[in-house]
Amino acid sequence: MFYLFLYLMKPILWLIFRPKVYGSRKSLGIKGKAIYICNHIAMTDPLILAIVSPRIIHFMAKKEVFEKPIGRLLFKSLLVFPVDRGTADIKSLKNAFRLLDKGKVFGIFPEGRRMVADRMDEFEHGTAFIAMRSGAPVVPIYLANDSYRKGKRPRLMVGEPLYAKDSAMQASRRENELLFTQRLRNTLETLKRELEEKCS
Repeated sequence: MFYLFLYLMKPILWLIFRPKVYGSRKSLGIKGKAIYICNHIAMTDPLILAIVSPRIIHFMAKKEVFEKPIGRLLFKSLLVFPVDRGTADIKSLKNAFRLLDKGKVFGIFPEGRRMVADRMDEFEHGTAFIAMRSGAPVVPIYLANDSYRKGKRPRLMVGEPLYAKDSAMQASRRENELLFTQRLRNTLETLKRELEEKCS
C-alpha cells in the first residue's frame, strides 16, 4: 500500500528532495534478482533510494529501528524487515534469499550503522555471504554524506553491477567472503571520489 502511495507521490517527493543521480543509472533498472548496497548516513536513506529506483527495494535494517511504533510503521511500510546484528539471524537471511529467489531487489547498508564521520565504516560480511550464495549481482550506490544538510540536494553515484564469482579465488569460503567484502567497500570508496570530482 505504501509503495503504491510512494509511486503516485514520486514526482512530488522528487521535487521535495531533488535527488541527483550520476554514474550508471541503468544499473538501477537491472533485471531479475539483485542486491543494492549503499553507504548509510541517515534514517531517510531508504526513502531516497526508493525515489530514485525504478524497482521496488526490500530493505534489511537493524531491529532497533522497529522498537518505536512510528519507526515500526514507517519501515514496514517501506518494505524493510529487521535483522539482529548481534547474532546469526537465520530468519532474516532466509527472508533475503526468498526475495532474491523471486527475482526481487534486496537492499542493505553493509556498514550496519549510520556514518558518524566523513568516512565509511568497515563493511560487515553479510552482503558478501548473500551474494556468493544467491549469485545475485550487487549494485553499488554512494550517497553524498552531506546530502541532508541545509541547501544541499541528495547526490548519488551508481556503479556497475558486481558479481561475487568474479572475485572468487582458490581459497576458503571465508577468505572469499572477505575478499568480496573488501571489493565492495573499495568500489564505494571509488564512487565517493568520482562523485566528489563530479560535483567539485
